[in-house]
Amino acid sequence: MAEIWDEQQLVADGFERVHVELAWYDGPREGIADVGGVPHYFLNHDFAPSDAGDEYLVWPADVAVLALELEQWAIFARWYARNEAGTDALGTHPGQGGVNARYDELALLLAPHREAPDDARRFIGELRFDADARYRAEGAAYWFRWAPSR
Repeated sequence: MAEIWDEQQLVADGFERVHVELAWYDGPREGIADVGGVPHYFLNHDFAPSDAGDEYLVWPADVAVLALELEQWAIFARWYARNEAGTDALGTHPGQGGVNARYDELALLLAPHREAPDDARRFIGELRFDADARYRAEGAAYWFRWAPSR
């Protein structure tokens, strides 16, 4: 298990909040996190583990798009809590399609914003975990500290 950090220490050490996780595979692959205090999409398809951190493409997420992403994330977070409590089965995951109409509608609206633009910047993301629940409406239980990629 990864070391757990206090939110105050994370902020003091320069880590920034992850608002939305869109994909996790051996680590965070896609989502929205603050970069320099501003919400940005992040994207990584390099699944090779690295002690130096993973390289991500990042690009800004505007306020209206962030609100939609947070709405969809909250639908998922509520499902996850019910699933962990044993009241919803895996087959009811809203990301499967046809389970939650609003989730599906948001997925269609958000798809073009989730594509990295040609001017996306490259950063190395260092990861730390906080002590809160893994998935919650306020965001994921991990934070990034960003450094420009060389």
